[in-house]
Amino acid sequence: MAIDIKALYERYGPMVFRRCRALLGDEDSALDAVQEVFVLVLRHQGRFRETGHSSLLYTMATNHCLNVMRTRRRERPAADGLLESVPSPDRGVELVVAHDILDRLFALVDERTRAVAWLRFVDQLTLEETARAVNMSVSGIRKRLRRLQALGLVLEENRHDA
Repeated sequence: MAIDIKALYERYGPMVFRRCRALLGDEDSALDAVQEVFVLVLRHQGRFRETGHSSLLYTMATNHCLNVMRTRRRERPAADGLLESVPSPDRGVELVVAHDILDRLFALVDERTRAVAWLRFVDQLTLEETARAVNMSVSGIRKRLRRLQALGLVLEENRHDA
């Protein structure tokens, strides 16, 4: 049975959007999630029955959003080591020290690694988003961040020894 996706979207799209926005917390992510839910409907339209679309779409939206939230949590950058010690801007002298540490750290790595670190830790992009932004693989991003963190730990140890 072929599904009239346009009619389905017009009827249930607002409900799916409200559910996604409630779970994900922002409109852009919710819009992306709604698209993904209806793409799933298209992919699996042969499995759809004549009734129960509302509850099925609600469940699909919930499950998709929970997966997105799980992925975000898993991909959130670890805030340990040197990067954890970077103070908030309202902490004067500590900010100057942190700036010095980051200058020394970034002097040891290439421009692409600096861009990866900035996108990941300052802009808080996911690993996939960072990889797309710098045209690299996710494993390449992880490798650069591990190397940067190791360098940061060495710099931090040297700072404490001095």
